[in-house]
Amino acid sequence: MYVDHILENLRLLVMKRWRKLTGHLGWVFGPSLLGIVPLAERLGYATEQLAFYTGDTVGGLLNATFGNATELIISIYALKSGMTRVVQLSLLGSILSNMLLVLGCAFLCGGIVNHKKEQVFNKAAASVNSGLLLMAVMGILFPAVLHYTHTEVRVGKSELSLSRLSSCIMLVAYVAYLFFQLKSQRSLYVSVNEDESQNGNNSNDDESPDISKWETLIWLSVMTAWISILSEYLVGAMEGASMAWEIPVAFISVILLPLVGNAAEHASAIMFAMKDKLDISLGVAIGSSTQISMFVIPFCVVIGWIIGQPMDLNFQLFETAALFLTVIVVAFMLQEGTANYFKGLMLILCYLIVAASFYVHVDSSQ
Repeated sequence: MYVDHILENLRLLVMKRWRKLTGHLGWVFGPSLLGIVPLAERLGYATEQLAFYTGDTVGGLLNATFGNATELIISIYALKSGMTRVVQLSLLGSILSNMLLVLGCAFLCGGIVNHKKEQVFNKAAASVNSGLLLMAVMGILFPAVLHYTHTEVRVGKSELSLSRLSSCIMLVAYVAYLFFQLKSQRSLYVSVNEDESQNGNNSNDDESPDISKWETLIWLSVMTAWISILSEYLVGAMEGASMAWEIPVAFISVILLPLVGNAAEHASAIMFAMKDKLDISLGVAIGSSTQISMFVIPFCVVIGWIIGQPMDLNFQLFETAALFLTVIVVAFMLQEGTANYFKGLMLILCYLIVAASFYVHVDSSQ
């Protein structure tokens, strides 16, 4: 009799959870989230193959660009649905994930595999990226300060106007950075491995692409199209999944979505670090963070301006503080131009602190 009572209570609990799950479309969010993972990984593989035809600098830039296609597609769908806060949080999460988790795993795995020697990378290029990230923090910080100090000239309008102006300036700065990187000062971005190959000391000359350039472009197109389809379902079921799983939307947006979206960067950065190609790893991880902060976020603000969705750069105080501290920590890690497994471990532990903080954080804008 007692066993029957326990089984009946268990059955009622399962049925309650199932109705709650299906009623809020949580079952749609889970498969969509998992389905994007292999597609993002294949996207990273295709961009890696394309890097054989373009060189380390352009290859790292392309890897970061196509790797960010997932975040950009998800953001556009969310923006069209009026979910501007989800766009802010997911893009912020992508920056935090790339700078702490992706770079940390690359340093950790690369340091373990190449433990007999010190891994080095182009310190000058890393310093330029750190400067751009600090500029992005400045652009995001001032709208938040303006909001919380209540010093707007026009309440409710000055903050949005400043965000749009800052976004346009950040887009101009990123275009200038691309010209500086690819045309004006290409010698500054010569990687350590390319420099060694010019001196005849590179041991990786026997590597060759597995597929042709046109096959790579076809794969990129197909993977991007499938990701866009799954992203539409993912965004539509996000709030329902938050209610069904009893997880804050902020945690899903900042931690879970970027983990999926950064699968391509994660796999590529670790693989290149294990091959002692840290400049490409930094181009993927830090370059991706720079691209999101200086291009994707301002671009979304401008797109929102065009379609009538008032997205601004006020990411709220807690989120802005997390971004500022992350940029400072990573800038200190990169200033020596060397990497080891302990630096990677510290970055990963910092990411765990950030993830735990967002799990217990209540979004003040909701």
